[in-house]
Amino acid sequence: MINEIKEDAKSRMAKCVEATKNQMAKVRTGRAHPSLLDSIKVPYYGTPTPLKQVGNVSIEDSRTLAITVFDTTMIAAVEKAIMSSDLGLNPMSAGTTIRIPLPALTEERRKDLIKVVRAEAENGRIAVRNVRRDANSDVKALEKEKECTEDDVRRTEDEIQKFTDAHIKQIDEILTAKEAELMEV
Repeated sequence: MINEIKEDAKSRMAKCVEATKNQMAKVRTGRAHPSLLDSIKVPYYGTPTPLKQVGNVSIEDSRTLAITVFDTTMIAAVEKAIMSSDLGLNPMSAGTTIRIPLPALTEERRKDLIKVVRAEAENGRIAVRNVRRDANSDVKALEKEKECTEDDVRRTEDEIQKFTDAHIKQIDEILTAKEAELMEV
């Protein structure tokens, strides 16, 4: 039973780290990256459809994304969806291709984005700690039900703390990498 609690905690913590990584990937850096547009939904015959399913997103150069739309009648809808997103991008269509130049980030905007990234990292840490709290309370419940000894509880809590420390360290590493990426000119 204790092993199940530990494995559950470990997998949930890994999911927290992955979710944090995904949230940070959405933060725009100075470089073009196709994942910037992952959150954009395009109305395709009345159904909100991910941009990836409507067209092919590629990198043209370090500051330009190119979208080749599969259905040419969708070009206007794709442009509108990109403009209405909160990314602050202005697409330009050239025939069947939509080009999205990424403006250079100002120093002020970089600092704002770093604050956003740090907040995301903190949310990830909090999620990992919540998993730790849940796992520890499950172990203590087992002790109350006399299914394990006090030594088992102490040992398990120490192991769960080690998992927590390792996952928080991963989040911190992701944060450091993202901050360095944001401060790159």
